[in-house]
Amino acid sequence: MHSNPPQTMATYIKSTHLNKMGAIFVAFSLYISFLGCVCEARIYTGKGAFVRTKGSNFVVNGSPFLFNGFNAYWMMNVAADPSERYKVSQVLQDAANDGLSVCRTWAFADGGGYNALQISPGVYNELVFQGLDFVVAEARKYGIRLILSFVNHFKDFGGRPQYVEWARNSGVQVSSYDDFYTNPIVKGYYKNHVQRVITRINTITQIAYSHDPAIMAWELINEPRCQSDYSGRTINDWVQEMALFVKSLDRYHLLEIGMEGFYGDTMPEKKQINPGYQVGTDFISNNLIREIDFATIHAYPHRWLSGKDEDSQMAFMQRWMWSHFKDSRTILKKPLVIAEFGKSSKDPGYNIHKRDSYMRDVYRNIFMEARSGGTVGGGLVWQLMADGMGSYGDGYEIILSENPSTDNIMSQQSRAMTSLSHLLRIRHHQHPPRAGSTFF
Repeated sequence: MHSNPPQTMATYIKSTHLNKMGAIFVAFSLYISFLGCVCEARIYTGKGAFVRTKGSNFVVNGSPFLFNGFNAYWMMNVAADPSERYKVSQVLQDAANDGLSVCRTWAFADGGGYNALQISPGVYNELVFQGLDFVVAEARKYGIRLILSFVNHFKDFGGRPQYVEWARNSGVQVSSYDDFYTNPIVKGYYKNHVQRVITRINTITQIAYSHDPAIMAWELINEPRCQSDYSGRTINDWVQEMALFVKSLDRYHLLEIGMEGFYGDTMPEKKQINPGYQVGTDFISNNLIREIDFATIHAYPHRWLSGKDEDSQMAFMQRWMWSHFKDSRTILKKPLVIAEFGKSSKDPGYNIHKRDSYMRDVYRNIFMEARSGGTVGGGLVWQLMADGMGSYGDGYEIILSENPSTDNIMSQQSRAMTSLSHLLRIRHHQHPPRAGSTFF
């Protein structure tokens, strides 16, 4: 058993141009000028309504919904101990004060490790489940919507390897962890967990998870990869099966896969956008599955291209984001979320200025794409933590009260995205969009 939570999300998840300077300058100038006009904007929570999609945009109560958000994978794990729940409340309160309105977190902890939720297939620790109840209830209290992930691809918190080990220990013939995607017994374990989470009745609010608007979306798996099939077809079949299963249980919430954004065999010419390799997913075909409501990408050029200089990494980041912006708008015709990005203090030459600069670049790209009519809904920085959580730190952690410059950048982005939502809402009511069109 492990008494300590994992050391690094960036490590376990990663094992992790604009062509003309004039375009950058114009975009940045527009961005800054817009920020100067929206400093008094207030966050729109819409607590009683589900987030949905309309055309290729997110909507709440039929009106455009743009957001700024964050990751905090540790919340259920910490909230399992009632004496530690104030840390969850503090982060949610600080985030709400900054206008952050979406949080992505884990609804899994598999095996015999620290505060496991699912101890063995179908056997759950009720105290940990009550920790997740608290997270959902507190998010509702602070007007923050949750994206809940069902399982990890990596071994931290059990994940895909634990599911396969459970099968192997029960006598099932499995050859590799990629059997997670194909073995019927393992898939049955996963479906059981999905059903237990979706049908859970919150012990605090008495609201079924499947009926709670505080949950924005479900995520099938954090950063799926498949070494035995780089084409993306194996994962595609699994996503199709599991997406149909989720939708059979819950017709209210949105669903996404949890992908990093790597291209596969559907459009081979797009593989050149990848950071030099494939991981067994296909951004195009996987996200074209009808039951998948929106696409996600992650952005870690400093990990994926660790041998390159900073200019090369940033040029890659620009290409990566704008390629997916375009594909979401023109091919998928679905909303896109930048579901993870950040810069680690463990990176060579790191300083807070470099992290702030990277975050500004990502935020600026998100804002400009949304403002110009794209499908991007928002971004989720990795990751927010409370003070006194050193064992959960992975180098990417941001404690808002201790990082005023970063706090200011995040709150500015929140105000910009919220104000843009308001402007689009007004435009929407004045000139309702035609069926199938965007709000722009």
